[in-house]
Amino acid sequence: MSRDNSSFAELSSVQQDLLQELRQNSARAVIFHQFISEKLGLNATDHKCLDYLNHAGPVTAGQLAQLTGLTTGAVTSVIDRLEQTGYVVRDKDPNDRRRVVVKPVPEGSARISPMFQSVMQSTLQIISQYTDQELQLILNFIKQCNEMTLAEINKLKKETEKGLSEK
Repeated sequence: MSRDNSSFAELSSVQQDLLQELRQNSARAVIFHQFISEKLGLNATDHKCLDYLNHAGPVTAGQLAQLTGLTTGAVTSVIDRLEQTGYVVRDKDPNDRRRVVVKPVPEGSARISPMFQSVMQSTLQIISQYTDQELQLILNFIKQCNEMTLAEINKLKKETEKGLSEK
């Protein structure tokens, strides 16, 4: 990420520090999840899609594409790989037998959970230092960051699709 030094310099010291820490947090999160992915025999995208599935429960490929911002074609490939490695199964949608839902396999979750116990304990220790009011402010900030990131993903996806259609 390049930064426009003129606009960066106009920020307060705490704003500059926050942007630097967010950047470092993002990079470390990517590296952390890459290591987890490798231990699970997955690539990082498959691992994060599996994380969505483990939290959202059974979803269709289209719903997973909406959750992640990935194309439906990319999601189909992810589901294929996760199914081959035993982390998910495809099943008929109980509400619409023409559709397929993707379900995480409990044994797969059982393999993943121990890898996150330490980070979960550390996170709980950190958040215990804040009041509920402070946590609500942090939560609001993170939600807005997540919405912004998804909007940026969708913008990049549209630009890529537009570029491909112009070829």
